[in-house]
Amino acid sequence: MVVAYQGEPGAYSEAAAQKHAPDATLLPCPSFEDVFRAVQGGTAALGVLPIENSIGGTIHRNYDLLLEHPLHIVGDVDLRVVHSLIALPGTTMDQIRQIYSHPQALAQCDRYLRQLPGVEVVASYDTAGSVKLIKDRQLAGAAAIASERAAAVFGLQVLQSGIQDFADNITRFLVVSPAPVPAEATTTKTTIVFTLSNEAGALFKALSVFALRGIDLTKMESRPLQGRPWEYLFYVDLAVGAQDARCARALAHLGEFAPMLRNLGSYPSTLLPRSTAAPAPLPAGAQA
Repeated sequence: MVVAYQGEPGAYSEAAAQKHAPDATLLPCPSFEDVFRAVQGGTAALGVLPIENSIGGTIHRNYDLLLEHPLHIVGDVDLRVVHSLIALPGTTMDQIRQIYSHPQALAQCDRYLRQLPGVEVVASYDTAGSVKLIKDRQLAGAAAIASERAAAVFGLQVLQSGIQDFADNITRFLVVSPAPVPAEATTTKTTIVFTLSNEAGALFKALSVFALRGIDLTKMESRPLQGRPWEYLFYVDLAVGAQDARCARALAHLGEFAPMLRNLGSYPSTLLPRSTAAPAPLPAGAQA
């Protein structure tokens, strides 16, 4: 099985892909769009994409791509991220004048970077790709923020390790596939996207279809609706699987008034908060 990920060997996405499918052949891709194309075109069976980080927040581009491509979320995986400062062998800290990395990695090390006066921060397409750039161009006085594995892959030196602002730095990845999880499989999470009419109480009404059935929302994200200024898409993670009747009834109810509703995938997840282990009781008088 081939699994596509964005970045160079040594990227955190590669580690997430290995964690999800240890025996798979991994396919590095230059961009997130290329991961979606590889899976949609049949070059890869699965794609692994970062969707949010516990420090830097959401990777918004991948939410947009989920809507643009007819793929299904079939799983998720979390990865503890430890950032290192990496440079050419023999480089010392006082020689560093530029630091390269992906914008998310830079955001996760913001406090550390602000303590380095006179150092230029340069956004790059990939963490491991930044290490490769320094090696290929032999950039003296430059460093990259990436994993220790990336340093080993490209033969560079780790100057400092654990430079992220918080120790609990975790990235959540989604696994996408051309086919959904089989209907007979047990699923524990569902991700949907919908739009609402611009009227008072519309969002309250939408959320109530879940609250009335005791369905927990573990994440909610709004994104601009392209071509329609000041209108929005709402992406929601539900702590319930497709085999639960509450899920089907809630989505049917939402579909009665949401102009657009799409189920992006119902899938097994081990990343639910502990508070979702048991469904909340229905309010008195509510109907399932």
